[in-house]
Amino acid sequence: MSDSFMVIFDLPEVITGLWKKSKNYEYQERPPHRGLSQFPQNHTSYKPDARPTCEQLLSHPFIKRYEEAGVDLAAYVGGVVDPTESLKQIAEMLAVHYYLLFNGSDGSWNHMKTLYMEESSFSFLGNVCVEQSVIFDTLSTIRNKLKGDQPGGGIVHVVEKIHYGANGEREITVRVFGPFIVGNQFLVLGEGLQAEGMPSLDELTVDIPRIRVGQFREQFIMQPGISMECYYISRQDLYIIQS
Repeated sequence: MSDSFMVIFDLPEVITGLWKKSKNYEYQERPPHRGLSQFPQNHTSYKPDARPTCEQLLSHPFIKRYEEAGVDLAAYVGGVVDPTESLKQIAEMLAVHYYLLFNGSDGSWNHMKTLYMEESSFSFLGNVCVEQSVIFDTLSTIRNKLKGDQPGGGIVHVVEKIHYGANGEREITVRVFGPFIVGNQFLVLGEGLQAEGMPSLDELTVDIPRIRVGQFREQFIMQPGISMECYYISRQDLYIIQS
């Protein structure tokens, strides 16, 4: 943002130590912020020409004093975040979200597009397609074939295993395994896997081996997006084995 005034809202109170009361808007004194009180006093002027530029503000000693402090942000994050647990959460979140959309309603299916980028790729039966809309159309064809038109339900996924791991410095590999069954509800039955609002193995009365019609194995290469904690599918490989 080029206009420094737009990003500074309550700094006058912080700098001067005068804070507004919530009801009668009278000022009460509090100790001014040490360091900020030396900040250019004209940075909140209503006249753009009277305010210092962003470059001038960023070069102020109050801002630059930590440049040489030797703060290792990566080391700090690594010390408070368990990378293994983070990978597990991302992998399980992807699996549940992806297959809920795949086996869900036609209305929610359109949201599948948001999981891909323009340069994403999808491979199935030796064919590779690239680009968000092309992948969506290909998945829609596979989904419609599995869904069928029978009143008793089509063919749905049962997630039994999820394997995950780092792929280089930025990407995550997620592999999902399980059977296809005849039914109308996607299931997560892997040991240690949980999905909010979905039945557990103990709550099910269906005989999965009896209604199994095949197996699937799917690999996803996840790539971080621009937004924090946002991942996209950069590559996807689907394998289906019929019973």
